[in-house]
Amino acid sequence: MTTTGGRGGILEDPVDLAVPVGLGAAEAAARLRATGPNTVIPPPRQHLAVRILNQLTDPLVALLLAAAAVTTVLGDYPDTSVIVLVVLVNTVIGVVQEVRADRAIAALDRLAAPAARVVRDGRELAVPAADLVPGDLVRVEAGDIVPADLLLIEANRLHLDESALTGESVTVGRTPGEEALAGTVVTTGRAAGTVLRTGAVSALGRISALVAGTRPTTTPLQRRLSALGRVLGLVAVALSGLVFAIGVIGGRPVVDMAITAVSLVVAAVPESLPAVVTLALALGARRMAAAHAIPRQLHAVETLGSVTVIASDKTGTLTEGRMAVQQVVTADGARYGVTGTGYAPYGTVHRDGAVVAVPEGLRRLARAGLLCNDAALSPPDDERPDWAAVGDPLEAALVAFAARCGLDPQTTRAAWPRVAEHPFDQAQRRMITVHRSCDQRYLVVCKGAPESILGAPLVDATAEEIDELTATARRLAAEGLRVLAVAAALVDRIPNLAAPTGLRPVGLVAVGDPLRVGAPEIADSFDTAGVRLLLITGDHPATAAAIGGQLGLWRVGDPLASGDDDQTAHPDTRVFARTQPEQKLDIIAGLQAHGEVVAMTGDGVNDAPALRRADIGVAMGSGTEVARQAADLVLVDDELSTVATAIGEGRRIYDNIRRFLRYALAGGVAEIMVMLTGPLFGLAVPLLPAQILWVNLLTHGVPGVALGAEPAEPGTLRRPPRSPQESVLGAGLGRDVLVTGSLIAAVVLGAGVFAAHQGLPWQSVVFVVLGLAQLGVALAVRAPRLPGARHRNPGLLVAVATSALLQVGGVLFAPLRELLGTDPLGPSVMLACAAVSVVPGLALRLARRWRRPAGTLTGRDE
Repeated sequence: MTTTGGRGGILEDPVDLAVPVGLGAAEAAARLRATGPNTVIPPPRQHLAVRILNQLTDPLVALLLAAAAVTTVLGDYPDTSVIVLVVLVNTVIGVVQEVRADRAIAALDRLAAPAARVVRDGRELAVPAADLVPGDLVRVEAGDIVPADLLLIEANRLHLDESALTGESVTVGRTPGEEALAGTVVTTGRAAGTVLRTGAVSALGRISALVAGTRPTTTPLQRRLSALGRVLGLVAVALSGLVFAIGVIGGRPVVDMAITAVSLVVAAVPESLPAVVTLALALGARRMAAAHAIPRQLHAVETLGSVTVIASDKTGTLTEGRMAVQQVVTADGARYGVTGTGYAPYGTVHRDGAVVAVPEGLRRLARAGLLCNDAALSPPDDERPDWAAVGDPLEAALVAFAARCGLDPQTTRAAWPRVAEHPFDQAQRRMITVHRSCDQRYLVVCKGAPESILGAPLVDATAEEIDELTATARRLAAEGLRVLAVAAALVDRIPNLAAPTGLRPVGLVAVGDPLRVGAPEIADSFDTAGVRLLLITGDHPATAAAIGGQLGLWRVGDPLASGDDDQTAHPDTRVFARTQPEQKLDIIAGLQAHGEVVAMTGDGVNDAPALRRADIGVAMGSGTEVARQAADLVLVDDELSTVATAIGEGRRIYDNIRRFLRYALAGGVAEIMVMLTGPLFGLAVPLLPAQILWVNLLTHGVPGVALGAEPAEPGTLRRPPRSPQESVLGAGLGRDVLVTGSLIAAVVLGAGVFAAHQGLPWQSVVFVVLGLAQLGVALAVRAPRLPGARHRNPGLLVAVATSALLQVGGVLFAPLRELLGTDPLGPSVMLACAAVSVVPGLALRLARRWRRPAGTLTGRDE
């Protein structure tokens, strides 16, 4: 690697060190063709016949099939034809929706595929885990999921969580010569190993083959809606039984009234609702994925709409995630600035505004930070124009800093091979490594939090010097920089790494990660949406306060939780510093206990428990594999603004589901009310079974699905989130269903009674007005037009227009009249029916304008 920005190179002569080169690219490609991808056996695709059978065994559809059997036995073939047509259309729609949902989920799985760190041709690369082949040299560290069965050739304090395979929650240690199995999680340490088995023959693959037939679970919303459907079904059955009794008492044939009652049950309850919801969630997930937010579970799409708190990590989420050493202080108190772009290994060192040569003390500090380090830099390639971090971004910044000071990372590490280490300890907040020098002595390097390093016993430094370094660390942290202290010593033998002694201070390194462009505006947008943004970080309180101030989350005098404080004590706390992993769980639990719906962001292995505990776990795409697997949502672009987009999408989907419910249930209510009260107004049997089913087919079919594709309302992110305890029919939706259904029924009955008094075919009038009025309601409950938008879901207009033509065709075309039992209506009567049918939809539009004052965008009247 060629570097600039410093004069010096290596202080000691390098030792001979064999560097593993791994497989060559050509050999890896050949083995991949021979062994196939490193993927587990996918669940078997559901056969078309099984999908159709699942649709036909739905209890409500079974009622229709029973009715079709009865009408066939009685020779009522027109009604049989309509019933069979309804079953056929519902089955086709349901199967198509299932297939589309499965395809959408499969596409998301491909987007969320894990990656692996592999050495090929002597270079460390990040490749899709599916591309691993036997013989590959793979590196793993804390936070990674072992991507294939490995034979370990290196293992430093390696512990694995094998619960995914064995069910045992206690981690196990592994040493060189042992195997690390696919699907296990690296909890501590790091390791390297060669791939033994991949894909279906790996340990994870064999287990996956046993569970490949497991049926997918339904989402919470699907379960709630299914329960709602059962309740509505029971109510509809009871009311239809009442219709049956009234008809029989009125002298109608028992069989005809039985068919009418069964048809009314199916018409009253939208039996395709679960399939419609699944499709809406799956397509919403696809839209989120297009916006770089990949839901790993469908329920995440639903829950996002009710998030009230976002507990956000700092690095890579609110900040750019490209760490860079900006200032350094050597042990003698000299302060330097460092410049450079991203992770590029070149830049300059300056002091008091002037570029300077790299002094010896600064080079020692840079070398120590490079050696006590597990990261690497990846040069630009055809797919990536910039240098990138391989490993922890903070440690990659130290590698780039060393290069900017004139050190070649690969050569320096070869000159000082690591012989022992104590990986980063969350409790002690430090990492220790031991390196053999060319004269067979040992360099011990310790880096970590200033209070951990400078608070330990150090030699060759007075108390005043330590106090000055400590004060400098606080000042740098107050500037929003993350400060690391470094200590080192050259010793004759490897010390006790649990409590090393004899270390000398080397200096301070202040790493900056600037806020992302627009981060303060993103924080404001969450406030506007009624979502409270919290900053939870392991940084020094001064650093956390500085970042919180820049985001507008914290001002002098506001509460700030830190360290051993009771971090849930003050309900208005929005900045949490020095937070341990277990404290994150306490914070989330405290928020949930107060009724908050919490989304937690994170990227490290220590974030995984909090990601699982939160209502929505949000992982950074650049984070550890453990974090991604624990999360419900993965941000490919690491942009917190993408969460706002996902929340808006979740709210849009939930709004559309409620919109569909209002439309479909109101139609069912109207049909039951017409059938129940019609005889009281002289309309003995307002609708025949075939007519009820025809209306249901046209209104609950394509128009209902089209409502699920309505765009977001204006101000979706300018209203408070819904309560998670709120029923799907809450916030007035149940009342609106009854009012809308009653309005449709009143208009239909009024038209029927008027037609009867005029000697017109009143049953045909009832049939036409009922269908057209419901289609008018579909247009009335659609989402308001977005400012500047030319089109609002044209598919809904096409669906409504097509259904309206078919509805009118039921009285205009002789074959349909014979099938449905209708009579022809003249042009003037048809125009009158159309005019009357507009009344319910028009009344709803006027009511919505009246209930929504100018300038308010609540979205609750939908």
